[in-house]
Amino acid sequence: MVIYEVNLAIEPDILDKYLLWLQQHIQAILKLEGFTTADTYTLESDDEKYHLRVQYYLKDRESLQAYFDHHATAFRNDGLQRFGGKFSANRNILTARPLITA
Repeated sequence: MVIYEVNLAIEPDILDKYLLWLQQHIQAILKLEGFTTADTYTLESDDEKYHLRVQYYLKDRESLQAYFDHHATAFRNDGLQRFGGKFSANRNILTARPLITA
């Protein structure tokens, strides 16, 4: 299993429209091969932006690579065209690793 994590910082003046769009965006991504589910989390922050974390769960790293190769640019451009510089996103890839004990 792989987790693809997207951390968002959203300006307050677009928040309602962005959240409506994000629901549709997540549903569209979950229809892609290899994606199984997604969780969203609100992050507490002391700035004026709304912080949100979306974690997409995929069956394997190959599915994530297929997303990057064939879909990521279009999905990212859609958000940028709609909301421009009113949000920022950074991304992480998480994979489970067994702990090594001495």
